[in-house]
Amino acid sequence: MAFPHPFLDELKLRSSLSEVVGRRVQLRKKGREWEGLCPFHKEKTPSFTVNEEKGFYHCFGCGEHGSVFDFVMKTDG
Repeated sequence: MAFPHPFLDELKLRSSLSEVVGRRVQLRKKGREWEGLCPFHKEKTPSFTVNEEKGFYHCFGCGEHGSVFDFVMKTDG
């Protein structure tokens, strides 16, 4: 089932990426971004960042990245 792009854009604006990710990952504010341990691979030092302003997350360890929708799809299946 496909959703119209205007609906998805509005949903992105209303969804706080850091709040959604923060339900699964313990995040810590670092400058303009949030950082934490990547939920997609095992690591000891944080390489996972969430940029609320730009609306994406990125892991510098495994390269995983995406929007709030990508995160929910990858963590919830």
